[in-house]
Amino acid sequence: MKKEKIFDSVTQFAIPILTIGSQIIISLKFPKWGLVVVLLAQPFWLYSTWKSYKQVGQIGMFINTVAFTAITIVGLVNYWILK
Repeated sequence: MKKEKIFDSVTQFAIPILTIGSQIIISLKFPKWGLVVVLLAQPFWLYSTWKSYKQVGQIGMFINTVAFTAITIVGLVNYWILK
């Protein structure tokens, strides 16, 4: 129980720091690095939205997060592999 509470706290800080940080990096004209940072945020988003789905049935946020994660991976492939 205690490990989950610590991870919940870390998640609440990681989501805004990594997501807002990625938007700042992208706006500074470093989109390929912004995509890397936002991908680091995705496990926290997935965990948080999955938990919301399981507790109160909010499936829409979870579906949105899964789609956003897939789109981010496509962007990473586009910038880092296909160039």
